[in-house]
Amino acid sequence: MNLFRRHALTALTCTALSALCASTALAQAYPARPVTLVNNFPPGGPSDILARSVAAVLQETLKQPFVVENKAGAGGNVGAAAVAKAAPDGHTVLFGIDTAFTVNPHIYPAMPFQPGDLKPVIVMASSGLLIGVNPATGIRRFGDLLSQGRQKSLNFSSGGNGSPGHLAVAILSNSTPIKTTHIPYRGNTPAVTAVLSGEVDGGILATPGMLPHVKSGKITALAVTSPKRSQLAPELPTVGELGLKALESEVLYLVMVPAATPDPVVQTLAKGIADALQRPDARARLKNLDLFYEGQTGAAAAQRLARMNARYGEIVRATGMKSN
Repeated sequence: MNLFRRHALTALTCTALSALCASTALAQAYPARPVTLVNNFPPGGPSDILARSVAAVLQETLKQPFVVENKAGAGGNVGAAAVAKAAPDGHTVLFGIDTAFTVNPHIYPAMPFQPGDLKPVIVMASSGLLIGVNPATGIRRFGDLLSQGRQKSLNFSSGGNGSPGHLAVAILSNSTPIKTTHIPYRGNTPAVTAVLSGEVDGGILATPGMLPHVKSGKITALAVTSPKRSQLAPELPTVGELGLKALESEVLYLVMVPAATPDPVVQTLAKGIADALQRPDARARLKNLDLFYEGQTGAAAAQRLARMNARYGEIVRATGMKSN
């Protein structure tokens, strides 16, 4: 080997070792200061509860404060945009659900961030929604819903434009002869209250918020939209079991960071979150929220979001679903 090639090889080796050392040092140094976990929906919802649960464990294991900050608005766009514009160093992290990336790009005329501005750290969990109606409607089974919805338009509440409940109503309208009117509220809790009061006929909403009222007889539960039966109400059929697999929809609970965040930081976060969700108390909390653990990271997480984005885009175009 001539002298020039030897020096070139040595230089390349040193460069590679330097990069490896820098990455290792970066991972070991992270987090260097308090971390803000931005939840892009109002306090009290499943994603907020999950964020606060994980934050408590990360604070313990990574030895820095992890503070949850709620930045709701525009179907999650406000909080997601805030993280997209933050420094890509892992100290500002988005804890939310998939709709800001899978639904909103199709229903908002202008987005405050681009899909490539953020990348997934981990898909933590998934959940279906519960289809429930006010008992005064006289609807007792899903077949009754189909019959009544053919005769007149039924009002369905949701937690806001672009929310999982809004999407589920659009899927219902697109996949059955039912006529529906979507009524958006500011969050899941007021959407459930609207079903309780009879202000709307029903809702397709997060199971934990609906179930106490189902058990008290104030809401009639018809089915769940997840591929698997609810862990909290296993007696309820899935829409797939009812022969309406096209109605299946799920919510992904995920963590995102600015796209330029170094991989070692992303990997440290992903491992910390996955480990936190493996704890027995965390598994019990997931079950109480009717969430199924997922754990996809990297390319697998990105591909899952891309598939959902494509499917929901087709539904939005078919139904004319809008943000207002």
